[in-house]
Amino acid sequence: MPFLHGFRRIIYEYQPLVDAVMCVVGLEEAEGSEEGRAPEDVCSALVELLERESQSEVFLEGISYALFKVAERGLVVAAEILLRYGADLNFEDPVSYYNPLHIAVLRNRPNMVRLLVGHGADIEKRDRIHESSPSDLASEESERLPCLLTLLDLGADVNAKDKHGKTPLLHALASSDGLTVHNTENIQLLLEKGADVNAATVDGETVESALVFLVKEALEASMEDAAEIGNFCLKTTRLVLAHGVDPSCCLNEDGEPSLTQTSLEHFDLLFPLAVLLIQSGASLVCSYHSDSCWSGYNLLFQRLQTALQQCSESSRATELLEQAEVLLDLAKVNVPSLNLPPRIELPVPGQDSHPYAQALVDLHSRLAECEESPPALRCLCRAFIRNHLQPWPLEDRVKALPLPDRLKDFLLPEHSYTPKPGWDCFKPQQSQH
Repeated sequence: MPFLHGFRRIIYEYQPLVDAVMCVVGLEEAEGSEEGRAPEDVCSALVELLERESQSEVFLEGISYALFKVAERGLVVAAEILLRYGADLNFEDPVSYYNPLHIAVLRNRPNMVRLLVGHGADIEKRDRIHESSPSDLASEESERLPCLLTLLDLGADVNAKDKHGKTPLLHALASSDGLTVHNTENIQLLLEKGADVNAATVDGETVESALVFLVKEALEASMEDAAEIGNFCLKTTRLVLAHGVDPSCCLNEDGEPSLTQTSLEHFDLLFPLAVLLIQSGASLVCSYHSDSCWSGYNLLFQRLQTALQQCSESSRATELLEQAEVLLDLAKVNVPSLNLPPRIELPVPGQDSHPYAQALVDLHSRLAECEESPPALRCLCRAFIRNHLQPWPLEDRVKALPLPDRLKDFLLPEHSYTPKPGWDCFKPQQSQH
């Protein structure tokens, strides 16, 4: 029973020395400040204690465990002295199996992190239980952003993988639920420092799959929770789009729905996400299997048909039709021709019981009529320039073009888009009833 043996050694052998060290450094005062007692008092008292105890058989074990304890509380001065007397940087707490660097990150002690790494602590060291590196641990809580920044500045590998293939970016996403944990700033920092937005675990978990999971969670949530989760998903989607993620690629070879597909399958409930993806230039067909997998136009009309059939108020039906038209108009900015599918299943007015059969047919007919005419040259040029300037967002790159302001405004029609009240948040499935 190595665990019990190690625990007994703490209690019966070197815990008294640890207690003495913590008493000298003023543990009671340390809770409210990073340094605890005044540095000069700590230095003299701690040095005196260590000199007196240096011949003890458990001296190194005692001061190494004491290093773990002072690292947990951010007592930098005490840690420096313990290291000077030979405290082991790789000492593992026999309960958690974390070492001093791990616990410093978990307690968000960036100055301690800098000190330990500066004295040779392995910045990529993984704990024996969870196989987590310091960067993994720092990425999992928004409060640990200072430690994450410190680790990356000190040279931590932003794309290091654990035994499951999970990178710090995927750790940050996996720990975010959109309600109590919002790791948006951690995700942004990791991306800015070069995190691979296309990294995947051995089980196929990716940035996109994490977002699809949260989006589906929003569909099953309460109205308030759906809006909160949606807010996180929108912020994170903007970040990963800006770093080149493809939201229209199926999650696996079996065709598990992508982020774009999911948003269009529920466009009335995920409207701001559908708008964001279309504005960013996301493909409206599967970028892995092409339109043999799914077509955005078909998905939109299928969802519109279902939502209208469940609609009990004419005002809501009008809103649904308007939202569909808005999405299709936005799509034409990046793809002037929607390449309508040759066949689309629509209810037949006068034959089917669908209450809005005529409205659906009229909408499709208007779009088909527009498609029969060649797109305007200016629209073709706009689509070409926008595609050339990818990844989204395009604003800064458009502003840098040697063009008159009115042409820059034409290249960025999304600036004139203003969502109507209620169109700017996610809604759960129960809201459609």
